[in-house]
This record gives sequence, structure tokens and C-alpha cells, in this order.
Amino acid sequence: MSDSYGVVAAVVALGLVGLLGAFALNRALTVTYPTEGKLKTYESGVDPVGEGWAQVHIRYYLFAYLYVIFAVDAIYLFPWATIYAALGVSTLIEMFVFLAFVTVGLLYAYRKGVLRWT
Repeated sequence: MSDSYGVVAAVVALGLVGLLGAFALNRALTVTYPTEGKLKTYESGVDPVGEGWAQVHIRYYLFAYLYVIFAVDAIYLFPWATIYAALGVSTLIEMFVFLAFVTVGLLYAYRKGVLRWT
């Protein structure tokens, strides 16, 4: 049993040595000349103007949250639907419970006015 752990430890040690060696080789072979132009912030070809802080309306986060809810719903619902016949009635009940939770979240979002575009 201890021989198995020795092999695992050796593989992990070799992996770490290889990783550290790659980082060391990268640092040794990289040539850098830091100038003022290279150290300047650059994004999409536009020079930064003003501060980097801007307010974002909370509605965008709510839309993203709703998207995640429906994406997770689809991840669970589609595979279940493809093999439903082999699973039986108990999984049908479990899926209705899952869909009930998703529906409660959707109704909550609707009551809070998140789904209105105005």
C-alpha cells in the first residue's frame, strides 16, 4: 500500500519540478526593456482617460443572474428529458420539484419588476 503512495508522491514531485523549471526557464530567457510606453495602461487601442471607476446599474446584474438560473435549468432539464423513459416516475416527481424552485425564482423576479424593460 505504501508503494502506491510513493509513486503518487514521485509523480507530484516531478510535476512540481517540471513546472518550476518551466517558470525559471521562462524568466531566464525573457528579454525585457521596461520603458514608460510599455508600462502604460493599454486597452483596445484607446488611451485611458479619467478614473477606472464607473457605476453600473444593478439591473444588468439581475439579468445576468436570471440567465444563470435558466442556463442551470437547461443543463439539468435536457439530459433528464433524453433518458426519462429509463428513469421512472420518481424522477418525474423530482424534476417537478426542481422546476417548482425555478418557477418560484422566476415569479420572485417578476414581482420585483426585473423582467420589465421600462
